Amino acid sequence: MGKWTKWGWGLVAAVLLAVPLTVQAQSPIDLTALDRDMTGARAQVLVLGTVHLRTMPKSFDPKALDGVLDKLAAFRPEIITVENEPGEECDLALRHPAKYGAGYCDAPEAARKATGLDIPAALAEIAKTLKAWPAQPSPPTPAQRRHLAALFLAAHEPVSAYVQWLRLPEAERRSGDGLDAALVEQLAQIGKRNNESYQIAARLAARLGLERVHAVDNHTGDNIDVADAKAYVKSLEAAWASHTGFKELEKREDVLKQAPDLVPLYRYVNDPNNLKTLAEANVVPAMRANSPENYPRMFVGGWEVRNLRMVANIRETFRERPAARVLSIVGASHKPWFDSWLGQLQGVDIVDAQAVLK
Repeated sequence: MGKWTKWGWGLVAAVLLAVPLTVQAQSPIDLTALDRDMTGARAQVLVLGTVHLRTMPKSFDPKALDGVLDKLAAFRPEIITVENEPGEECDLALRHPAKYGAGYCDAPEAARKATGLDIPAALAEIAKTLKAWPAQPSPPTPAQRRHLAALFLAAHEPVSAYVQWLRLPEAERRSGDGLDAALVEQLAQIGKRNNESYQIAARLAARLGLERVHAVDNHTGDNIDVADAKAYVKSLEAAWASHTGFKELEKREDVLKQAPDLVPLYRYVNDPNNLKTLAEANVVPAMRANSPENYPRMFVGGWEVRNLRMVANIRETFRERPAARVLSIVGASHKPWFDSWLGQLQGVDIVDAQAVLK
């Protein structure tokens, strides 16, 4: 009996380990149906895929965006988000340059000097100010708007500062109340930048009577730690070069960018077929690349972390306003991820961008 125990059961165990066990895989729980019988209105989220306006031709005139702004205004968003790093993230990066890189974001030194506030202090003052912000029919005074613009600049939230600047009567766009001459010049220069956060989001927010725009970008998870940065970039570029669809999209975009009305460009950029091509161009060749170091797959991991954190930041903007109408303006390559992941959230409907731009 002792001999059988020593060798017999060992043989049985070896045989059992060699035989693959068939386990009935459980279906994932469908979380998207949990809000089926919810009470109250659902949030309406419109993700507008955009070209980066810095790539526009020299002949670009922001008036070409007027038609796009008209259509977005008709959606009546109550919250607007943009692909900019928020003040909190900038402050985090500045405090941890070894992790995030010394050039991650520029400290708002001029605004700190003018207001005496660092980023955390400015953010706290903004929250306090907006809680006590005058409501209609007693609108804020020009002095209050200048002060809030200065706070936004000190908090590394220049898009929202520009919203306050645009909401001032032209005669009141001057120094004072925290805005010194340097900050006034900064705001004046912002208006000349070819940047969708200013030329679309800020202009639209001011037009709709909103007080701010929410910055939701995040790069805290895509600072890839590799031994050879040049080899990483080379490997990634080689993978992307194998996908020709993106180049075809760019050619058509370059033609549409020349038009005096950019609505057709935005319809093209937000076309589901073109978005599918963008998504595939970003990920498919990277996942199929033959890289001993797995560099392209590392990029995909960082890309997913970035999009997940951006989606979480967007969700936070309407956490306390669960039935809000939200417009998220982001580079078109992010839109497929935004639509998919935001659409899985409870009580959230994704609005058809093509229908809005029709």
